[in-house]
Amino acid sequence: MDRREVLGILGVGTAGLVAMGMDEAWAADGLKSNENPHEKCLKACQECAATCAETCHHCVEQVAAGKKEYAKALQLMADCEAFCALSASMIARMSPLMAYSCAACADACRDCAKECDRFDSPQMKECAERCRACEKTCRDMVKAMA
Repeated sequence: MDRREVLGILGVGTAGLVAMGMDEAWAADGLKSNENPHEKCLKACQECAATCAETCHHCVEQVAAGKKEYAKALQLMADCEAFCALSASMIARMSPLMAYSCAACADACRDCAKECDRFDSPQMKECAERCRACEKTCRDMVKAMA
């Protein structure tokens, strides 16, 4: 076993212990695991990033069809997806800086949802809904970390 394998095993073990310790801490506060703000935010960020990516494709098709009003939404969705992916990564790693990414992600989701709401399209409405859900969990996460 080389040094990289040992460090990998230690890293996975440490992450598991941290996760177990957090579950115990939340349990001590009377929170169930599924109520934990980190898990909720991680899931919401992942779902929002995926929906934004799918909706970007929809917007590209609309812009290609000559509907230039979708261009701003396309840019906001691409940026929102990036913020959501960053936040999901930082939450998963339990980064001490995740509150910063979650605050920025919440603002990006708010702006993206607002733009998506301008369109009468099921795809755009679904994206707006996911963005609002992600915004809420990100704001809850920032409050929980304060």
